[in-house]
Amino acid sequence: MAIKKVWIEEGCTACGLCESICPEVFVVEDEATVIDGVDFSQYESEIIDSAESCPVEVIKYDEKPD
Repeated sequence: MAIKKVWIEEGCTACGLCESICPEVFVVEDEATVIDGVDFSQYESEIIDSAESCPVEVIKYDEKPD
């Protein structure tokens, strides 16, 4: 599977954990956002780790078949 889309739902607490795990995809200012134009396939394990580590479970991603 390959990640084709990453987004952050409402409720982010801006804890910064996602940015510390994967600064190539996430940036945290007032809240976390996904950086535009990133090739998610290069950071799949970090994106999944960020989503699983998120204390409020607002990081989501969609996968597509290879």
